[in-house]
Amino acid sequence: MTQMTIGHLYTSLHAGCASAVARVLEAHEVEVEFVDLDPEDIEEALEQGEVDLLVSAWFPRDEKLSGPGSRVIGDLYQPQISFAALKAVGPVNTLTSADVDRVIVADDSREILEKALKQLPALSSLPMEVVGEAALIARLEKAQAEGEAPLVVATQPHAVFHTSLLTLVEDPGKLLGGEMSARMILREDVARKADTDLLDELSEMMLGNKVMSALDYMIGVEGQDPDEAAEAWQRGRLIPRDA
Repeated sequence: MTQMTIGHLYTSLHAGCASAVARVLEAHEVEVEFVDLDPEDIEEALEQGEVDLLVSAWFPRDEKLSGPGSRVIGDLYQPQISFAALKAVGPVNTLTSADVDRVIVADDSREILEKALKQLPALSSLPMEVVGEAALIARLEKAQAEGEAPLVVATQPHAVFHTSLLTLVEDPGKLLGGEMSARMILREDVARKADTDLLDELSEMMLGNKVMSALDYMIGVEGQDPDEAAEAWQRGRLIPRDA
């Protein structure tokens, strides 16, 4: 196989991940093309053969994307929706309005937060502010400067977790759900033609949440090209490869 098309969501996080995976393909002399996808386009793009490799789908949430004609491989990182705060506080189920004065939630996590708040009556009356993912860091810097004490809900990995702004808040009841697995979906007809060593390397590839948060920061905040950010990771200049 000499060419492969990678499909990924049009976000800095997924673009960084796709570029890192492309580095592995290129090392096996595979020419790579990228296709940016909206969430509602992914299933059709796989079914119609518009993409050979999807980077990535979050399992078990995205299990519907894997059908009979596809192969699910790898475990690139472990997405998880998390509670956090600007300073250390107790477990989320012990917090009251004396500990936090508002809830700031990244827009992709609002629905699950609303379900979680039904089990947190002490926090359900707090004002809620929904912030776009790209605006989250600036909003939290403002909160810190103005002495606010927000409870934050965001998905790891994210650029904000590459900063020192947030401290994770324990969620004993896993009210926001458990850890997921970011996996690749490869079309089966492409997998059958691919080099076995390449498939093995992709299956064993591990980026991890820290690397992904750093990639998201470099691309989304610092404005670096995804390919340049992936090269920094590959050369060990992003953060230590074993972090």
